[in-house]
Amino acid sequence: MKYRKFGKLDYKVSALGFGSMRLPTIEGKIDEPEAIKMLRFAIDKGVNYVDTAYRYHDGQSEVLVGKALEEGYREKVLLATKLPSWLVEKYSDFDQYLGEQLERLKTKAIDFYLLHTLNKNSWPKLKNLGILDWAKEAEAKGLFQHLAFSFHDDLETFKEIVDAYHWPMCQIQYNFMDIKTQAGMEGLRYAANKGIAVVIMEPLLGGNLAEPPADIQLLWSESTACKTPVDGALQWLWNQAEVSTVLSGMSSMDQVVANIDYAARSGIHTLNNDELLLIEKIREKYEALSVIPCTRCGYCMPCPQNVDIPQNFANYNNGIRYSCEKGSQDRYKFWKAAYENHGMLKNDIRAASCIACGECEIKCPQTIAISKWMPIIHDILDNEKPFIRKLDT
Repeated sequence: MKYRKFGKLDYKVSALGFGSMRLPTIEGKIDEPEAIKMLRFAIDKGVNYVDTAYRYHDGQSEVLVGKALEEGYREKVLLATKLPSWLVEKYSDFDQYLGEQLERLKTKAIDFYLLHTLNKNSWPKLKNLGILDWAKEAEAKGLFQHLAFSFHDDLETFKEIVDAYHWPMCQIQYNFMDIKTQAGMEGLRYAANKGIAVVIMEPLLGGNLAEPPADIQLLWSESTACKTPVDGALQWLWNQAEVSTVLSGMSSMDQVVANIDYAARSGIHTLNNDELLLIEKIREKYEALSVIPCTRCGYCMPCPQNVDIPQNFANYNNGIRYSCEKGSQDRYKFWKAAYENHGMLKNDIRAASCIACGECEIKCPQTIAISKWMPIIHDILDNEKPFIRKLDT
């Protein structure tokens, strides 16, 4: 296993981290013996960073991780879990959720306690409830070592949060297709330049980069440094000095074994220029599969109805680009639930909220017929209809 610097902290962290969001399941429940076997195998092979969260596997991920880290394994790893930010309503909730998580994880202290999925709505709410004062008290009691955050929003919001506190670590979505999405490459470098360790999630974009279409697979076959598309996606991340560790949500022992092998060959600036240019070609090939020519420039925003126009377009394009229509439809329905039931979203960002006012179209440099696309996107994603590849005019 290769190890990397962890920001300004005095830790050496394995290049590969174990993400516990996609553990193996049987009939919808975690396959406990297999999951424990996988996690302990990874630790025995040098993985020393384990990530979970309150909501993963309907709360059972933390329970499983707690069992897996018994028999001396807890002392071998840095353990990270996350406060369910959207469920917090009052100051006492901080203690309630942390106490429950410590019990689930069967540990007296957590190494990294992340504020889960911070965005422009949840961050002000937590600040106003006193999260930073509470965290100082909890750290003094030894309940966790470091306060950190995971992030899903735009670059401007990311920088604002980074600058608001002396964070030792943050977690962002990042891969070779997401260099301008959410925090993106600029956010990665912004945080790293401040001495913040940056943990990477979604390195394969939810698995969408693992099995590319035939023409993209053919491009990957030109690589002399990467064995598979998964290897290539991970090596691209590890090639960057700003990346502290890469989380992989592994669902089988085969994936664990393969990723450990890839991590053993990883390193900063190990990909030559030809390999980097090849990955750029692969990115361009994927982008050419998009149906809606949105560049996510953001000129159309803000929408008076709070529709996240670029996000809706990206979700629709991704369904076609990665042949994961069901995944895009599920994500669209999750946004609805996150707004209506869980408080994770302050506003309904879906295409459903569009009233065709046309304000966005005046500002769109790509002259996209946004008002025509929005009801179509809503109908297809909400009702699970076949995707279309051309807008009728």
